[in-house]
Amino acid sequence: MNNRMEIGEQFETEIVQIQKDCVFIAMDAKSEGVCDTADFLDKDGNLTVKEGDKVKVYYTGYVNGEMRFTAKIAGDKADKAMIENAWNAKIPVDGHVEKEIKGGFEVKIGGTRAFCPYSQMGFRQKEEPASYVGKTLPFVIIEYKNDGKDLTVSNKVLGEQAYAEKLDSLAREITVGSVVEGVVESVQNFGAFVNVNGFRTLLPVSEIQYDRVEDIFSIISEGQKIRGQVIRADWKNEKVSISVKALLEDPWKASAEQLKLETKYEGKVVRVTDFGVFVNIVKGVDGLVHISELEGVNKNTNIKKMFKPGDEMSVVIKEMDLKNKRISLIPASSAEQDLSAAKYLSSQKDDDDDSYNPFAGLL
Repeated sequence: MNNRMEIGEQFETEIVQIQKDCVFIAMDAKSEGVCDTADFLDKDGNLTVKEGDKVKVYYTGYVNGEMRFTAKIAGDKADKAMIENAWNAKIPVDGHVEKEIKGGFEVKIGGTRAFCPYSQMGFRQKEEPASYVGKTLPFVIIEYKNDGKDLTVSNKVLGEQAYAEKLDSLAREITVGSVVEGVVESVQNFGAFVNVNGFRTLLPVSEIQYDRVEDIFSIISEGQKIRGQVIRADWKNEKVSISVKALLEDPWKASAEQLKLETKYEGKVVRVTDFGVFVNIVKGVDGLVHISELEGVNKNTNIKKMFKPGDEMSVVIKEMDLKNKRISLIPASSAEQDLSAAKYLSSQKDDDDDSYNPFAGLL
């Protein structure tokens, strides 16, 4: 059966059985191939596969009546034929970083020496050059010259490939509308960065709660667990935003029956702008007192000096557009004056309707 495969040839199959030193893979109905269990251990010695998993392996030869395979070309398995095959098929190879040399590192792959430029070592989180020396790392051969005597390898390429595969997997998992959980990595004035399955997402300050956030640091802290809904997923530019308040009850919906026109409310100023004052009248719901409704104010008045967040203000609802979350308010004092004026005009009208005749009075 070994005559049908070439040394270094890639083969995709299924894991049949896992033992302490060997992993058996399916070849056909009557035979199995063998890999070393060590090929499937991570840097901490933990097994990364289970029975039934699909894996890609490379044929290393027929040894003691067994078809031997490896998940990576490394050590004494990396002879000249396998290195050439690894170059042609872009198969990863394990190399030992021997020392730092001019422009990069000398890397030993089996019995062959290769060169890895500084620019091709590490991915994103680069370390000091000396820290790589003495380590065994995965590489891809990016140049193969002089019949394999001159090799240039890259560790960075594998990092990019792994990252691209991870992003592709996350893009299928983290979509707009999906609910995710993560841990806060850092907090800024504009929001918090939340780690979701190893990817950094943004929780904007405006998406933390319905009430206006005055001090984000009093609400969010590093290490805090966050549950939110994905509201933006731009994987091309690696930007994902989540919202905590999207999973909360919208106070505007709850206020639809609670709020009434021409009703007085005791509120607090939450924001002052050039065009008016925003007043919170019930939890999570703010209305606007337009500058034209404020007493003693003209076009030259700086209302930011007259009002500040936290000031108490009695207001009356003038107009409501709950669908678009807009409420127009007027100061209660103005509303009361309008009401008094209306009553006065009404009384005057009643007097007119009495048809008072001064001549009849004289008689």
